[in-house]
Amino acid sequence: MLLLKDCGRVCYLIAMGGEMLEIVDGEGRVIGRAPRSEIHGDNRLLHRVVHVMVVNSSGDILLQKRAMSKDVAPGRWDTSVGGHVDAGETVEYALRREMREELGIEGGDTRFMYTYIHSNPYESELVYSYECLHEGPFDFSREEIEEVRFWPIEEIEEALGRGVLSDNFEEEFRRYLDFLRGRGTPRKDPG
Repeated sequence: MLLLKDCGRVCYLIAMGGEMLEIVDGEGRVIGRAPRSEIHGDNRLLHRVVHVMVVNSSGDILLQKRAMSKDVAPGRWDTSVGGHVDAGETVEYALRREMREELGIEGGDTRFMYTYIHSNPYESELVYSYECLHEGPFDFSREEIEEVRFWPIEEIEEALGRGVLSDNFEEEFRRYLDFLRGRGTPRKDPG
């Protein structure tokens, strides 16, 4: 007999009736809890997510092309790693879990950059953004991601506003460039 504690996150989600997320205020304080299915589609319900900009030593940014089955921005290029902070998780735990699940990155040299609220007619997210220096290879989730590749910053700038990139990533990218201009460039040495 398989015990719930033995099968990990998948069994937890099944037992909970789907992915449970915490509703937060603008400061990240938990004020409620609801299934993802209720939160997506109601942009009044702010929830936490983590984003990771994976960069290589040349300063190129790894983007993922979202699977066509995704409910948000299917088929568009998006942030290297992005995912929900599940109910009961810390932001740090969600960061490590999402990096492992989406790109197969275990550990990794990350640094916190900034936080902001992203809102559109579909959802509102309190985003915690990190940067990770990593050269690959990447063992990405074929269920969620069609492909990954590094993009030079100039190529991303040329794609802005053309429907190639997710609206979430376009906002993230502008914030990332502002961060770099004000605080320096990504670290070149992973050590």
